[in-house]
Amino acid sequence: MYKVFVNEKKLLLSKQSENLEKTFGYEDVTSLEIALDLLENTSVTELNVFGEHIDAIWTEFQGLFRIIEAAGGVVSNPDGDILFIRRLGKWDLPKGKMEAGESREESAVREIEEETGLKDVELVRFINTTYHIYVERNGDKVLKCTHWFEMNFDGEDTSKPQTEEGITEVAWKNAAQIEDEVFPSTFQNIKLIIKEFRNTKIR
Repeated sequence: MYKVFVNEKKLLLSKQSENLEKTFGYEDVTSLEIALDLLENTSVTELNVFGEHIDAIWTEFQGLFRIIEAAGGVVSNPDGDILFIRRLGKWDLPKGKMEAGESREESAVREIEEETGLKDVELVRFINTTYHIYVERNGDKVLKCTHWFEMNFDGEDTSKPQTEEGITEVAWKNAAQIEDEVFPSTFQNIKLIIKEFRNTKIR
């Protein structure tokens, strides 16, 4: 199963039919193009395309886009607070595009240190990959795949925003602040990865 966000709307690619606002079976690549058109140009907010051969469907779907891979992290301190950045008026988690020759882990650590000013973050484990679609200024459609890692930080708090990347604030948020301040002003993918982080943390 793959969840992809299109303008903050959910496209779910799955083996079986899921109970979403709109659902239809996969026939060929046209099914995917119709799904994207509905999410981009109508009031439909969630859509499910299902088919038995999900890996083949996912490969077809990826072929519609230029793929950009990124990596980032959910960074916790000893109090259990999570580190967020603020950019373009939205709360986000630190992340960025992977550079040539980097592993996902190396990229995630580098981006966190660059965007937040922290040093020596400890990488714990891989959480999951999120997907979203956007259109570049030249008209290219991009599928951005962001690989997320759990990280710990227990050093001197040297956090400061990387202003040249448009980041205006770096802040630690506790559980209540995440619900009251972050979730009303963030992206669906960020909510998704925070919830997944919490669920797997409890186990």
